[in-house]
Parts: sequence; C-alpha cells; structure tokens
Amino acid sequence: MPHRFRGIYPMLYAFFDRDGRLDRALMRRQVEAAVAGGAHGLAVLGLATEVNKLSPEERVAVVEWIAEDLGGRLPLAVTVAPGAVAEQVAFAALAGKRGADWLILQPPPERGVPEAHYERHFGDVMGAAGLPVAIQNAPEYTGVGLSAESIARLAQSHPNFSVLKAEGPVISVEPIVKATGGKVAVFNGRNGQELPDNLRAGCAGMIPATDTFDWQVRIFEAMNAGDEARAEALYREVLPAIVFGMQSLDALVCYGKRIAALRLGVPAVHDRQPALVPTGFGLACAERFAKALGPLPGA
Repeated sequence: MPHRFRGIYPMLYAFFDRDGRLDRALMRRQVEAAVAGGAHGLAVLGLATEVNKLSPEERVAVVEWIAEDLGGRLPLAVTVAPGAVAEQVAFAALAGKRGADWLILQPPPERGVPEAHYERHFGDVMGAAGLPVAIQNAPEYTGVGLSAESIARLAQSHPNFSVLKAEGPVISVEPIVKATGGKVAVFNGRNGQELPDNLRAGCAGMIPATDTFDWQVRIFEAMNAGDEARAEALYREVLPAIVFGMQSLDALVCYGKRIAALRLGVPAVHDRQPALVPTGFGLACAERFAKALGPLPGA
C-alpha cells in the first residue's frame, strides 16, 4: 500500500473553550503531539471530533487549522459528514482545496433503505471526488454498514476508493480485507481495540482517538518489525485505558478526551452539549489512566 495508507492516524478531539467556541490552541497541541509521537497521519471531523455538533463554518475552520498547523508533515484524512451526494461532493472539493490528502465518507442520512442505495450513493460521490476516498463502515455507530460484496464492487469500479474505515470486531473486519483483495487499505477504529489481531488480519492500520495513539504507534511499529512479543506486551499495558474510554461513543468523547487533555497538560475540559456528564469516580479513573500512560509527546 502507498505509505499514506498505513499506520496509526489519530482522530483529533474537538476541544472547546469555556465560552463554547472551538479552542484553536488545543487543536494545534494535538497536531504537534501527533507529529512528535510518530503518527503516520492525522484524521479530523470524525465521530470523536463531534462533527455532529459543529456548524458548517466550524468544520471548514477545523480543516483549515489542522492543514495549516500540519504544514504537510503528515498526510491528512478529512471526514465528510452525512449529506446528499451534492453536499458531500461540495465539501470534498473544499476539503481538498484546504489541504486534505484523502477523504472519509460517512453514509447518507437515509435509514431503512436497501443496501444498494448506500452503495450507489458512495459510488456517485467517489466518481465526483478528485482525491483518494474511504468510506466509514460503522453500523454500530452510524446505523449503516455495507456488506463485503458491496465494498468489493465499489473497489472494482472506483479506482480512487483507496481506504475503508471499519468500526467493528476483527472477526467481522477480516472477511472484508479478504473480499477487497488488497485493492483497499482497511483501517479499523474502535479506539485501537484488538490492534495486534487487526494487523494480523491484514488491516493497514488503525484510526483511534488522541488519548492512546502514541502507544498504538509503538505497537504498530513492533508488529511491523516482526516483534510480536513486544507488541503484545505493550498492548496488554495500554488496553485497560482503551477499554475504559471506548465503552461507548459518549464515553469516548467524555473520558477519552479528558485522558488526552491530562496527557497534554490541560486540567480542564469544556463540553459542548449535549454531552455525557462526567462523574467524580469517572474523573478519578481518567486521571489514573493518564498518569499511567504518561505525558503525550511534546506536552
């Protein structure tokens, strides 16, 4: 696979200030941590970025900020939020002009329609996009998941369909890797759960959130070097923090973001509603995990 379609791509959290505005400085700090921590790329505007809470103007601003701060040091993947074909094509073009290297398409908003509708929608957007394109296949979180057969057909008919962002157990992702026959680089998410086995299954990498990405880079590099014993040892050490943060998407945005903030040296996190309200016990857990993981690189 091309270099930009492999490795660990942290999906950046959306940090807000006490007035509810996006915190420009904290977004930049995540970029610098990712570069210093050896990330293979960056991703923005996914579910961990709380894209559903961002206005269209804020989404554009995030892409511009991250591309500016990144300055070409790493490839940038930009998620295209749900919308009609014309809406997604327009945002894809804008993201490309602002510095995106590849795009991750979330499914259209319709639910309860035949799978062929989603396949056709993705194909129409891919056909109009001028960049390499991924689709987010995350039925647990978006309510839409394409079959391995649909994914294989899209890969056959659209050469720029380069990446699949899965969100599922490795036993459900491995058949997709086989079905695409290497035409598509498959990344899994779920904040890094089952990381070593995802790589054994043929995944090209993972797209976790910021909180544990640096540990996952080390695991990826150990597996890539053939040192599975070291990879497994690192995975056993970081897994409790991954599981704690990934109980649900709301928990990730609440507690995973706070672990990332503490590792960045930021004591306070301001939520944009609606949001899960952290408990005292939950905050104590986040602090314990952050201390065990250590500061993020560059913090």
